Amino acid sequence: MKKYLKLVYISISMEKERVTITIEKKMLEKIDAMIDGHKIRNRSHAIEDALAKVLAKKAISTAFILAGGPGTRLRPITYEIPKALIPIHDRPMLEHQIDMLKKYDIRNIILAVGHKADKIKEYFGNGSKFGVKITYIVENKPMGTGGSLRSAKNHLNDSFVLLYVDTLMDPDIHSIARFHKEYGGMGTMLLVPTNEPEAAGAVLMEGNKITNFTEKPKHRKSALINAGLSIFEPSILDFVPEGVCSLEVDVFPLLASRGMLFGYPFNGPIYDIATPRGYERALKEWKG
Repeated sequence: MKKYLKLVYISISMEKERVTITIEKKMLEKIDAMIDGHKIRNRSHAIEDALAKVLAKKAISTAFILAGGPGTRLRPITYEIPKALIPIHDRPMLEHQIDMLKKYDIRNIILAVGHKADKIKEYFGNGSKFGVKITYIVENKPMGTGGSLRSAKNHLNDSFVLLYVDTLMDPDIHSIARFHKEYGGMGTMLLVPTNEPEAAGAVLMEGNKITNFTEKPKHRKSALINAGLSIFEPSILDFVPEGVCSLEVDVFPLLASRGMLFGYPFNGPIYDIATPRGYERALKEWKG
């Protein structure tokens, strides 16, 4: 006969409610094993975290990946190979990203391609052999990151992950999704500390809210930059102007100025393979 224990979930916040649940003893032992006193403080926190992860799996199922750029900083490699196919440990860059997304049940991939698009399509096809569904947005001419996103409008009906193809990382997307839903902003941007803020989009913060976003500032503004992964609501498309445009120059600063953009700090390793130095580092350190 199975043994059950009754557990009382005690509210520690005015926004939470107290409930009583009955849990199988063996399952409760697994819950207790999650408690580390730091990330997971107690039983109530462990149960809440587990439930939130299950709900987060259903919250986000789509990723939009920007993979259309010519990769000028990696020439001469990218004269023949698009960034998405640049090898990391004998597998294309994009394949590593797909594996990361699948860990979080994100299997609907919208892929914006341009440079050497046929080679990317030939390798990945419809995505079925990689356990995902890939829909291609093909740019016949460069439209900028904003134009690429706008072209995917009919495919973005719910919260989605925005990812740059030249960035390798492995953040907890479920945790980011929970944060995103809790704060209710237009977008949540993964942020990392850096000594070179001029290399990417630098931000200024008030609490968890991004108040200023400047792409590749000439003068140091912040030690936090855009890590290359964000979660957005489809309504971001209402802020993307027609024609060639840049998310980093035309959209993110506007969202920040209106208090619609939040930042999620990340201290894990990130590899920017858009530069020879970053690519070399990824080859040496990336574990997959």
